[in-house]
Amino acid sequence: MTLAGSAAPVRARRAAVWPLLYGVAVLAGLTAAALSALSLAEALTATGLPDPGPVTTYGLPFVKAAGEIAAVVATGSFLFAAFLVPPQTTGVLDVDGYRALRVGTAAAGLWTVCAVLMVPLTVSDISGQPLVTRLSPADIWSVADLIDIAGAWRWTALFAAVVTVVSIPVLRWSWTPVLFAGSLVTLLPLALTGHSSSGGSHDIATNSLLVHLIAGAVWAGGLLALLVHALRGGTGAHDHLAARRFSTVALWCFVAMAFSGVINALVRVRPEDLVHTRYGWLLLAKSAALVTLGILGWQQRRRGVAALAGDRPERGALIRLALVEAVVFGLTFGVAVALGRTPPPPPLNTNLSIPAVEIGYDLAGPPTVARLLFDWRFDLVFGTAAVLFAALYLAGVRRLRRRGDAWPAGRVVAWLLGCLLLLFTTSSGLGRYMPAMFSMHMIAHMLLSMLVPILLVLGAPVTLALRALPAAGRGAPPGLREWLLAALHSRVSRLLTNPFVATALFIVGFYGLYFGGIFDAVVGSHAAHLAMNVHFLLSGYLFYWVVIGVDPTPRPLPPIAKLAMVFASLPLHAFFGVVLMGTNTAIGGDFYRSLALPWHTDLLADQRLGGAIAWAAGEVPLVVVLIALFVQWRRTDDRTARRLDRAADRDDDADLAAYNAMLAEMERSEREES
Repeated sequence: MTLAGSAAPVRARRAAVWPLLYGVAVLAGLTAAALSALSLAEALTATGLPDPGPVTTYGLPFVKAAGEIAAVVATGSFLFAAFLVPPQTTGVLDVDGYRALRVGTAAAGLWTVCAVLMVPLTVSDISGQPLVTRLSPADIWSVADLIDIAGAWRWTALFAAVVTVVSIPVLRWSWTPVLFAGSLVTLLPLALTGHSSSGGSHDIATNSLLVHLIAGAVWAGGLLALLVHALRGGTGAHDHLAARRFSTVALWCFVAMAFSGVINALVRVRPEDLVHTRYGWLLLAKSAALVTLGILGWQQRRRGVAALAGDRPERGALIRLALVEAVVFGLTFGVAVALGRTPPPPPLNTNLSIPAVEIGYDLAGPPTVARLLFDWRFDLVFGTAAVLFAALYLAGVRRLRRRGDAWPAGRVVAWLLGCLLLLFTTSSGLGRYMPAMFSMHMIAHMLLSMLVPILLVLGAPVTLALRALPAAGRGAPPGLREWLLAALHSRVSRLLTNPFVATALFIVGFYGLYFGGIFDAVVGSHAAHLAMNVHFLLSGYLFYWVVIGVDPTPRPLPPIAKLAMVFASLPLHAFFGVVLMGTNTAIGGDFYRSLALPWHTDLLADQRLGGAIAWAAGEVPLVVVLIALFVQWRRTDDRTARRLDRAADRDDDADLAAYNAMLAEMERSEREES
């Protein structure tokens, strides 16, 4: 009787899972549609376009908000399956992880459908033509190529469709981190378009929006995934683990959202605009929702998570608070969509120069040593990453030393220098001039792909993490250390650390980017600059990880093979620089000329300087790599000698005695024969 009575509420909660998720999506959509309708007249006046009709007016914000809820559900579900609950010992997903995976698949499919619908709705909205009566599929397809936001929705639909299809046959844990990363990729086209991607300071605004959107998706999606897990009941074996892990993730997401939101508002809105414009009112409403979510999250940590830690875990408090949070998140996403549909206040600087419009800021004049060193503009993506990398590394070293373990000071110095150089390259005057001049871009390319990765590799971060992170223990759920080991020994890692693959990825960054027409096509795009910098760092780190090999690799190479990789790549570097110096066409010339910088007119001379920099840049990394390999070689010989000495001490030099006996026997035989 007791079992039947307790099972009934569980079945009722299970039945409410999908209605709950649909309800949050509908709530977000209705909020977005209602608030957008209030701003319709203001938007039409600002753009000068005719009314596109009710289908677009109400349908676009509804579909966008509902689709974004589907996107965050997919993100949170894949996050839940990958990191919040453990798989079985065989690597196959447990029942909780498998259920979350299936929810993620369905949500990614719905996100795909919404993204597809957003293409014609966006064309109708931008053109002012009613969707049903004025636009044909051919018109929509031809016009979509000319509208950035419509193109972004097409990329979103493609990425979401790929994630959906790939997730269908997945049963093992090893694919879930890939699906989680893929779900985040589906958000990038939207993060890099919209109000923040145009006007003054759009570099800071876009970077802050990128951080804001990803943090919000992980937070909201993780919460909904945790709520679905709690509503479904089950054995409850991993309830406290999932809640505790998500609580930590949510805290970091809250900090990232608050920081990025403040930065975005500071560069785009005056204080008086917050109270005198509809855009400011919506921004205040969104800020109030964020504060409310922070308070609810704090209560969740104190009550919901704590209630799961006792001898008799209770889900009730977690479910009640998570339901309230889900409603607030639905309202927040609706407000955020309406904010994007509302005309922003006039820009802070109405007299923008061409460089300020194109790259987000003005340049004081031609680059000088003083300007390169002291004219800083903090990069929210790479500058923040450099600070976090340094802080996490020092925290790992501190943990080792507190328990009495040593860590070489040289590795600490190398890592911190690498982080400092990453910060300088992207946030100093060099980073400021990088988008405007090919030579400055080439200096940054060489630093990000060659010198920064060498210093980071010499810091041995993987070894530090494996020593500093606690082991889960036999039979315990895997944690950060186990996930790192799984990534280190995965098939993808073995493929990427193949010497030929690592070298090819490294070299493609030179030839494919500049001589393949890619740089010409994307030089004016902020998103492309972010992608290029990421490629420079990752390809360089991978190459020098294999070459220097301080950290363990799936494919250990002898020193001779490492030297061969270095010397094989050197001629390719030198040849690239020579070809670049001899090219008579300015790469990215149309964009550089469009900046109309009076002190930057000889583009070919600047390009030849960039080629000379690329040609000469290989010398310094070569010296550093050779020194590192020599030190490693010497240490290997010393370890071998010590091992042989220890073996000799154990057996009283049995090998040496046998060798001397052999020589004596040979000498005796020769005397007898003579």
